[in-house]
Amino acid sequence: MMGSNGVAAALRLAGLGHLIGHYPPNTLDREFRFEDFAAINQSIVEMYGPQGAKGLCLRAGRATLRNAVAEGGLMADLPDPAFKLLPAGAKVKVGLHTLAEVLSKLSDQKARLEERDGALFFVVETCPECWERTSDDAICHGTTGILLEALHWLTDGMKYTVTETGCIARGEPACTFEIGTRQEEAAIEESEGTASDTVGV
Repeated sequence: MMGSNGVAAALRLAGLGHLIGHYPPNTLDREFRFEDFAAINQSIVEMYGPQGAKGLCLRAGRATLRNAVAEGGLMADLPDPAFKLLPAGAKVKVGLHTLAEVLSKLSDQKARLEERDGALFFVVETCPECWERTSDDAICHGTTGILLEALHWLTDGMKYTVTETGCIARGEPACTFEIGTRQEEAAIEESEGTASDTVGV
């Protein structure tokens, strides 16, 4: 990861140097502005370039979900016996719907899960990552990481893909993440030459 010096440099570049050594408390209080969170993400892009920032933000997103689950607050009701008996596809639907509800409840994000023609889409209408940012590319890699880790946790390591197909930073109405399987993605790559982020063992 970035290390303490990298974090300090990113905060200074984002105009948030006062946070160095004085990080916000680890609570669910809504005290950290989307504007500041987006500024940190932008500073990481400026420091490490688009590809370097993508890797860092993906890992940060996955760590965020993993830590939240470990602390027992996020999706705490899901690992009950009835849920464990569901097939993988049903676990994904129930789990991502729960994740969207939790994010919408605990933050100012507005998220939901949609199903269109058999495909699943995680939709974020108010996104902290690209808040007031513009880009020619989709840039919400932290959310992608959160979804990848959620899929890994929900399905005990089955391989799924997450592709950000819409991004507010590109002028689209919402940040939209399509959920697919590795097999589906392989077929898409073969026919279209596209790629997305994957998770699995």
